[in-house]
Amino acid sequence: MLAKIFSATTVGLDGVLLEVEVDVAGKGFPTFTIVGLPSKSVDEAKDRVRTAIENVNFEMPDSRLTVNLAPADIPKEGSSLDLPIAVGILAACGYLDKDQLKSSFFIGELSLEGNTRKVPGIISVSLLCKKLKLKSLYLPRENAQEAGLVEGIDVYPAGNLGELILHLNGEKAIDPQKKTNWENIVDQENYEFDFADIKGQEQAKRALEIAAAGFHNLLLKGPPGAGKTMLSRAFPSILPKMDKDEIVEVSKIYSVMGLLQDRFFIDKRPFRTPHHTTSRIGLIGGGTHPAPGEISLSHRGVLFLDELPEFPRSVLEALRQPLEDGKVQISRAAGSISFPSRFLLLAASNPCPCGYLGHPKRSCRCMPGSIIKYRKRLSGPLLDRIDLHIDVPPVKEESLYQSSKAESSGKMRERVVKARALQQERFKNLRIKSNGEMNSAQVRNNCRMTKAAEDLLKQAISQLSLSARSYFKVIKVAQTIVDLSSKEKIEAASIAEALQYRAKDE
Repeated sequence: MLAKIFSATTVGLDGVLLEVEVDVAGKGFPTFTIVGLPSKSVDEAKDRVRTAIENVNFEMPDSRLTVNLAPADIPKEGSSLDLPIAVGILAACGYLDKDQLKSSFFIGELSLEGNTRKVPGIISVSLLCKKLKLKSLYLPRENAQEAGLVEGIDVYPAGNLGELILHLNGEKAIDPQKKTNWENIVDQENYEFDFADIKGQEQAKRALEIAAAGFHNLLLKGPPGAGKTMLSRAFPSILPKMDKDEIVEVSKIYSVMGLLQDRFFIDKRPFRTPHHTTSRIGLIGGGTHPAPGEISLSHRGVLFLDELPEFPRSVLEALRQPLEDGKVQISRAAGSISFPSRFLLLAASNPCPCGYLGHPKRSCRCMPGSIIKYRKRLSGPLLDRIDLHIDVPPVKEESLYQSSKAESSGKMRERVVKARALQQERFKNLRIKSNGEMNSAQVRNNCRMTKAAEDLLKQAISQLSLSARSYFKVIKVAQTIVDLSSKEKIEAASIAEALQYRAKDE
């Protein structure tokens, strides 16, 4: 007898439909064969499924058993096909009604006792189930809340195989998983660092506020101990909350990577801090079976690269295209996979190897050649893609002695949220969410300047030799400055401030 069960695997970040075909032959020597490019973990499902079925008091067929995972040209990885294979065998043996399974979706790992175990990539599978208009999704109980993020499907959490069989036979129903109540998702402001605790550095705080409001890339440069790392660590506390679509989008990436752990969604913007010894594949993504890298795990959030020049130049140069496109294309012999990478690059750097070049009280010990070599680690094209460049000087002594606190992250965040609201209204008919994501055509269509601002910008292009990219980045930063002040047009003062944040020739 033949039975067909719908399941899925993940290729990149997307779910791909699989048809698990199970044939129980009446004649022949008893064998159990899985075909369709199964990996070692999938092939080992034979022993897990056989033992699980027997331990929930059902009999395995004493005949030739063939399982085909179609389409056969897609490699199958992981243990998530245990449950659909077991259900297919039981349906082929007549223990389950085949017609009832035609509109159902199954995924999950099985223990030897028949209990279900959590598997990665459930959000991708749920989105696929919704796209295919399959009404029921059966999965492990630990994955139920994760699947509940996706609306439009009925999710049934099964604790073990026996419980699922009773439900499918109409003997004891499983209660469907409740849908996520988005109104109850509240971003708790329990950040480790707050700008109120950082003394001085008002100009750097202003640049960080602009970066948060417009999703602009930012480079902090200054001597050791000036507060670059602490400013960067406090940066997440002024970022606006993610909306519903962004939560699902980011959680989908972490779900595929198996990084959700005890949580079923990511509600705070990611803040990734890879070490400077990170490889190119670790940062960009890839591998034998291509997986997202740090730039994709930072999607809709922040990628913080501390000690930027210490990263290998080849690793940093790989950031150039993702910074422009908001995605990265990983190409291998087997095919190409695209991962999202719309992240905000926040970087920190010393001015020289010893860190004290230009320090008002300490002298630099570096030779001129070593300073030139140090600076050459950062290429012009990469620096040109960074919107805001800010020097962070040593903190003044009188600032350290002040007992009063500086402006809190909460007040800064209020201004950022208001500026983002203006941008959402401006881009409501577009696919972008912030000023930093605008292309040249969108800049022309959405940014309005006064005559004085246009004249100042023309003069700056001539005197500062701005590139075409720098020209548009200045306008985008100026538009964010205008949004923070709730004005309608870009004025000369906004252009002047934006020009201050461009990279200086040294």
